[in-house]
Amino acid sequence: MKSHELPRIQNPILRGFNPDPSILRVGDDYYVATSTFQWFPGVQIHHSRDLIHWQLITRPLDRLSQLNMLGNPDSGGVWAPCLTFHEGLFYLVYTDVKSHAGAYKDTHNYVVTAPDIMGPWSDPVYLNSSGFDPSLFHDDGGKKWLVNMQWDYRKDRDPFNGIYLQEYSEEKQQLIGPSYLIYKGSELGLTEGPHLYKKDGYYYLMVAEGGTSYEHAVTLARSSTLFGPYETDPLGPMLTANHKPELKLQKAGHASLVHTTSDEWYIVHLCGRPLATEDKRCNLGRETSIQRCEWSEEGWLRLSGGGNAPLDDVQAPALPWHPFPASKEIDNFEAGVLDIQWQSLRQPIREDWLSITERPGYLRLRGMESPNSRFRHSLAARRQQAFRCEAETAAEFEPNSYQQMAGLIYYYNSQNYYYLRIGYDESVGTNLAILSNDHGVYNEHTDTHIPIPAGARVYLRLTLHDTELQFYYSLDGSDWKTIGPTLDASKISDEYATHLVDGYFTDWGFTGAFIGLCAHDLSGGRKAADFNYFRYVEKE
Repeated sequence: MKSHELPRIQNPILRGFNPDPSILRVGDDYYVATSTFQWFPGVQIHHSRDLIHWQLITRPLDRLSQLNMLGNPDSGGVWAPCLTFHEGLFYLVYTDVKSHAGAYKDTHNYVVTAPDIMGPWSDPVYLNSSGFDPSLFHDDGGKKWLVNMQWDYRKDRDPFNGIYLQEYSEEKQQLIGPSYLIYKGSELGLTEGPHLYKKDGYYYLMVAEGGTSYEHAVTLARSSTLFGPYETDPLGPMLTANHKPELKLQKAGHASLVHTTSDEWYIVHLCGRPLATEDKRCNLGRETSIQRCEWSEEGWLRLSGGGNAPLDDVQAPALPWHPFPASKEIDNFEAGVLDIQWQSLRQPIREDWLSITERPGYLRLRGMESPNSRFRHSLAARRQQAFRCEAETAAEFEPNSYQQMAGLIYYYNSQNYYYLRIGYDESVGTNLAILSNDHGVYNEHTDTHIPIPAGARVYLRLTLHDTELQFYYSLDGSDWKTIGPTLDASKISDEYATHLVDGYFTDWGFTGAFIGLCAHDLSGGRKAADFNYFRYVEKE
């Protein structure tokens, strides 16, 4: 950047699946924590010095004693973390959702702490299970308060029962005293995602409303006392893209506020960028954007420049420019540790099923349960972060049963994926084919399976061009051939995965698309597959 240029922040700042942002400043450092749902380790934390450039630095919930998600439903697991700092200690509050379909939600809330953002993070302290989206507020007098929405399962009741407040005793490591209902929400309803702030004698309660899809919004309320009553902003939501289909950033909501060292104010918020489909599907999932704000004379938070629509780019704060090294396109699995881009499903990555040391220069996966499993799925994947991108790998796998397969997967959840797999058939031998799950219905997209030499290295590739997915293969790494038809990438999206039946959501889609390497052995023999590299390149 040249010195005379006014810096701009390009939205989204965290592309691909990075929802429910919670922002925190400690000194000159800025951190954003986002939800990870059923992906392990739990909670992504990005770091910045200028609010322009962001780098993924850690995922704090990295062991079973903190987060055991085996059997958790799709789009269960870690919802809406809140990151705070007080007197030399980081606090991370989060929900582990064990069920969410139908009338009930089993939502267990915890807090972990660490003296350093990079850890080590403590084992969790259990807080409550009354609802989700917990947030910790540190008041001036030193008291700590948990705020969360409360869920009401009963017929003919608003399931979003309101925002509740209860004191947290650090000494006793538990909630104490009564739970106070402090806010019922505005007329938008579906009130969740609470964060409390204190400024100029007011307590400000920032909440998400309208639901987490296209009616999403950010509402502010305030009170001169902690327990209320809270007055709703008379101008309505201070941020929303509702009824503004022309905007690039949709679904704007679930925000968090930060005050910079340059005395400027910003909010980070959830957003979505739809594909050009009739039902506006978002295969990049829910992302994080940022907006510049200011306080009105009446003491309400407003977007700089007026209005309440999210902007594609905003003026950056007056902070020193601080870029990070670009991410590498090719992972050769030679670093001795797995790159931070990778996550697994529900379980920690352990040497007994994923190794980059058994065969140096290779990622070895030992096949476990099926692609539909919600327990032990041998898969390592990274987020899709651009509408147009390409991923490639070289696999060595020698199955001797149709129950063994491995390859390259385009994955949303256990019910929705496309899978270019190396497998075995008694009549064909080792072969390539494309499998899929479509709302749980199994399908094959290769009329004729393609024979390949047993145990030979096979190169696998997928390309994504907005709604179009195409798989390729090669036996030498240069002569690439298409395999199967052009597939509908929009099905690997939040909207397609979500099901509403008789007024109840029987399935949710909260997570965005992943591209991964996987191995499956339905016989239980744990047949291993080796991957020599993984390349991910964005085309936009």
